[in-house]
Amino acid sequence: MKISARNQFKGKILAIKEGAVNGIVIIDIGGGNKMSATISMDSIRELDLKVGGEAYAIVKATAVMVGID
Repeated sequence: MKISARNQFKGKILAIKEGAVNGIVIIDIGGGNKMSATISMDSIRELDLKVGGEAYAIVKATAVMVGID
C-alpha cells in the first residue's frame, strides 16, 4: 500500500464501537497513545477489522488545533 499521507501510525485495535451506519475504531499506537477514527460499518466489514488485529491510523489534515486548560 502506498499513500500520500505522511502521518501513519501502526497499532493494535483495542475496540470497535459499532453503530447503525458508522463505527468508532480505537487503535493503540504505542507509548500510551490511542487514536480513534469514525468510519462506515461497510468499511469495518470490508477491511475485516477485529479487536486485537493490526491496523494503521493514517492522518491527513489541513489544520491542527491546539488548546490549553
